[in-house]
Amino acid sequence: MYQLSEQAEPVPSGSSRTIDIGYIGGGSQGWAHTLINDLAQCPDLVGSVTLYDVNYEMASKNALLGNRVMDREEAVGDWSFEATRSMDKALDGADFVICSIQDPPGETFVHDIDVPQEYGIYQTVADTVGPGGAIRALRAIPQYREIAATVRERCPDAWVINYTNPMTVCTRTLYEEFPDIKAIGLCHEVFKTQKLFAEMAERYIDEAEDVARDEVRVNVKGVNHFTWVDEARWRDRDVFQYLDEELERRKPLFDREPGDLDAESYWVNNEEVALDLYDRFGVLGAAGDRHLVEFVPWYLSIDEPEEIQRYGIRLTPSSARVSDDEGPDEMERYLEGDAEFEFHESGEEAVDIMRALSGEGTFVTHLNYPNEGQVDGIPEGAVVETNALLSGDDVTPLCAGGLPDEVESMVETHVTNQETLVRAGFEGDLDLAFQAFLNEPLVTVSRDEAQELFAKLVELERGYFADYDLDASVLRA
Repeated sequence: MYQLSEQAEPVPSGSSRTIDIGYIGGGSQGWAHTLINDLAQCPDLVGSVTLYDVNYEMASKNALLGNRVMDREEAVGDWSFEATRSMDKALDGADFVICSIQDPPGETFVHDIDVPQEYGIYQTVADTVGPGGAIRALRAIPQYREIAATVRERCPDAWVINYTNPMTVCTRTLYEEFPDIKAIGLCHEVFKTQKLFAEMAERYIDEAEDVARDEVRVNVKGVNHFTWVDEARWRDRDVFQYLDEELERRKPLFDREPGDLDAESYWVNNEEVALDLYDRFGVLGAAGDRHLVEFVPWYLSIDEPEEIQRYGIRLTPSSARVSDDEGPDEMERYLEGDAEFEFHESGEEAVDIMRALSGEGTFVTHLNYPNEGQVDGIPEGAVVETNALLSGDDVTPLCAGGLPDEVESMVETHVTNQETLVRAGFEGDLDLAFQAFLNEPLVTVSRDEAQELFAKLVELERGYFADYDLDASVLRA
């Protein structure tokens, strides 16, 4: 069995490395603010960040905020921020490219969630798989082709760090458009699994106290949001062995009634689905339960939204995706001086990764990268999620081994669908795309209803499908 090594510690070089970052989606209220926070606390990288967003106003505000944060006495980072209306300019000569984009939820996400419900198909997230994930992928593929083409033209040696979902399809598209691209996809879902094992270490190992998430090494494998762990270690101790005891401690699983979680956050996660998958298959589902349930048909086989609460999670309604959150108001308070941007430990790893790839030591983490054999049984070139070693402008995926036959079969279904969607996106072929849509485990309706649903979603989001053949037979009754 693959043995997990200790996390390699970054080794400062004694001088600051100057780098240029191009940020696509630079008007983000989430990831962009996290980057500002983390760069401000990084002493051994300096440079510039050029923010590009279709919403230039928000990118400009982020640039203003970033420069103000860097001017604060407690900021040890030395960075300048600039907004631009041109993707070409943002990426020209960049050392790193960060991508975190999303189409306007009111024009897209709301349909991805609500329309399938008219057919009795419920989704907890709808951004990776299922009918919503498939449609989102088809929208994203032309956008990511453009990003990859711009990287090829403007900064072919840059490392591209993708945060956008569907993670696997977006990252795979980058490589399909520009095979020599250097791109990775980052997702923090596995952090939750590390945290679970950290809590277990404290519970079952006498000398374990205040165990941090990143002290736990897990052997992770699969595809994004459908990852699995078959080994977990804290220092030299096997923590995975305590899963049986943890499962017994938590039983009975799934003993809630509809309505029990009405007062909880839409993003509540109790790890009961992950543990149930372990109980059934011997490996632990290593993503939030809200993601895991969308990859198989049985948990979301419900008649009413509240029924999903049995599994310790809630459906996220479309209203939560389009409602105004505190982001814009908070931004105004920062810029007007009514609130102070608080430095914090974000827990994210983009800056650590950029340090390692810039020669500032080494770093081991899980990431999404084309399969070179790190996951047995999955086709070469398909994007998989495993641990990798990052050092000196190089990413080396670490061998994670294979999955149990039944789990491999489930993962392979999604790999096949994702590869088909990418091919359909490059060919502009919605008839081909419908094959993947129909093969989604959550699409449990009749073939005719599935075709009607697919056609309705494409029509509602027609403005995002200009690169596709809209005369496809699947769109005709």
